[in-house]
Amino acid sequence: MNDKTEVFAKLQEVFDDVFIDPPKPTEELSAKDVPEWDSLTHIRLIVVIEKAFGVYFRVGEVETAQNVGQLADLILKRLRAP
Repeated sequence: MNDKTEVFAKLQEVFDDVFIDPPKPTEELSAKDVPEWDSLTHIRLIVVIEKAFGVYFRVGEVETAQNVGQLADLILKRLRAP
């Protein structure tokens, strides 16, 4: 996986699994834009993302992402890390 387009495609699969009414992942999308994206859903979402992409986030790392675009950047960073 080399670019954001691929990450967003896989994120759509994750969103389809996690949300009852899945939103389309976009650069600007954030939890405040999705009514069912509460704190428990956020935890489940991060766990499913870690499994789907085969990455693990450090404590506090995900909280720095303000939107799905920044989360996609973080996923790419983890995928490229040795």
